[in-house]
Amino acid sequence: MRYEPDDIAQALETLRQGGIIVYPTDTVWGIGCDATNAEAVQRIYRLKQREDSKSMLVLLDAPGKLQGYVQEVPEIAWDLLQATDHDEDAPQRPLTIIYPGAKNLAENLVAADGSIGIRITSEPFSQALCQRLKRPIVSTSANISGQPAARFYDEIDEAILTGADYVCRFRRDDQTPHEPSSIIKLGQDGTFQIIRP
Repeated sequence: MRYEPDDIAQALETLRQGGIIVYPTDTVWGIGCDATNAEAVQRIYRLKQREDSKSMLVLLDAPGKLQGYVQEVPEIAWDLLQATDHDEDAPQRPLTIIYPGAKNLAENLVAADGSIGIRITSEPFSQALCQRLKRPIVSTSANISGQPAARFYDEIDEAILTGADYVCRFRRDDQTPHEPSSIIKLGQDGTFQIIRP
């Protein structure tokens, strides 16, 4: 399944202009914006009717870019990323890691304790968006806060679709089941906590 160049070009233009998009990710359908744009981040909180004290995660296209957005990447993070990337026996479910010491991101995206959730996406569309935007992209489930996450395009609430500046066309007909990612929170000292298995 290949995306149309025009689809990604329009999504990119929207992101660059501070807009918000609805797009397919490596997990469920997401709402996204440039993760360094605080005004765009605030618009997503309003669209989802979500308290801005509940931070949202971001997508990157490669592990090597982590150091641009985290003060210090704990050693265990590289082990976790390598395990999900290369171990054929490892679960194929995507992994979001919450890192301490977020930097170079919109302040209203960062949790009160200074942490940020980051997932390295290998899904073609979201990966290409991150590569070409050259910045992380917010990824929060395309639903009103408190409602179930939209696993498929046809499950997305109409209010989300009309509230976004651009709705991507790629994978709208895809009925492959997708689940939210696993979430692990890391401490500076190498300790970790499983938030969502």
